[in-house]
Amino acid sequence: MKLLPFLFAMTMLFTILLVAADPDGYAQYTSADLKTRVDAAKPDDHKVRLDRVATWGNHALLAIRREGDGEAEVHETQVDVIFVKSGEGTLIIGGTMVEPRTTAPGEIRAKSIKGGVSKKMAAGDVIHIPAKIPHQMLVPKQLTFEVVKVDSK
Repeated sequence: MKLLPFLFAMTMLFTILLVAADPDGYAQYTSADLKTRVDAAKPDDHKVRLDRVATWGNHALLAIRREGDGEAEVHETQVDVIFVKSGEGTLIIGGTMVEPRTTAPGEIRAKSIKGGVSKKMAAGDVIHIPAKIPHQMLVPKQLTFEVVKVDSK
């Protein structure tokens, strides 16, 4: 007789846990989580701290802090959606890459861009860069941002 109430209670608890579980693919990161991740990342030769936070199918999230100018780059099949969190800089967009070189499949880097358009970047800005568009960040001090990279194949 005591087993029946116990089984009922366990069934109810299991049902509540199923209803409360996050759906497959759901993710949430606090600002503090992202700051901790980028703070822990080792800076590369271009003064960039980068953490590949997550990848979901055709898109990914990167947390980045840039403490100097970046190389010019083109992503043949990826769109960049950039969310500027702090700092400021200049984005050079379009134009022609100077001395381009392939660094990975679909990824081209260069020293600079000739003939591009300058756009100011500051905290709160959201920027969409289509695939195949040359772009370069010029950062006098520091710029912290997140990028959602979307595969556009």
